[in-house]
Amino acid sequence: MTKSKFWLWAIIIMIIGMILQWYLCCRTADTGAEPQKQEVVATPTPTKPKFTSYPFSFEDIDKGFAFKNTYNIDFNASSFDVLRPVQMDVKQGIVKLEEFLAANPDRAIDITGYYTEQEVYNGSFPNLGIARANAVKNYFVDKGISSKQINTFGALRNEMIPEDGIYRGPVAYGISVIDNSEADALKKLGDTIRAHPLVLYFKTGQASISLTAEERQEIADISRYLDKVDGAKTLVTGHTDNVGRRKNNIALGQERAEFAKMYLIKNGIPADKIDASSKGPDEPVASNNSKNGRAKNRRTVITIN
Repeated sequence: MTKSKFWLWAIIIMIIGMILQWYLCCRTADTGAEPQKQEVVATPTPTKPKFTSYPFSFEDIDKGFAFKNTYNIDFNASSFDVLRPVQMDVKQGIVKLEEFLAANPDRAIDITGYYTEQEVYNGSFPNLGIARANAVKNYFVDKGISSKQINTFGALRNEMIPEDGIYRGPVAYGISVIDNSEADALKKLGDTIRAHPLVLYFKTGQASISLTAEERQEIADISRYLDKVDGAKTLVTGHTDNVGRRKNNIALGQERAEFAKMYLIKNGIPADKIDASSKGPDEPVASNNSKNGRAKNRRTVITIN
């Protein structure tokens, strides 16, 4: 191949390369079209909702007394057991509260427990909020605060959000003035409880007790009376029908009374304020000659002294 032919072929190859480059790269620009781009869709990162938290806070403006701490008493979801250990700052606040209430017997601490409708509760108080307030009350009493200076309430707070299954401080506090008419109210409450004792019908060995809303309120009334009246006791008495030996029925009635007592203790009634006993078949309320009558006699009665 001569040099002239070599350069001729080189020029032809260069021209073909330029034509191909134009066809593949520049033709799109000449026609006004833009090359397609792959759309990248960003995947949103899920955000964890911020949990709610209520402080350990109380104030008496008239007395110039106040305490506030970020930490509070916590509870697991659907539970009314105080979650331990309790923060040291909270314990220090309780000490200050005990000193204040001891110096001001006309004051009381109001405890309001919060709960949500999503939580499960099968206890003996009207709602989980009151059960939580009662648990905090018992914790305060263990720290030296008189139950006479503690009031308990419950409130629904569906906006609460737990942190990994724990509700942070679902309890609020306030200081109130003790009403001088409370003594008369407590007397009336005691008379009502005695006139209308709580009667439970269940078999020995039953795993749980299911209360109606009215019966739960009766338990709450009994608890309040025990807190406020010196020497007050819950009387739990087991009764049976007359089938079988009296000795065995006395033991059976005692088993039923002890079962109810343990249920009350589990739900926050102090053990030292409960007396359990048995009357066996000795105090029937209906005839033992019929099936229905015997069923009515197999009962446990809860009242006060």
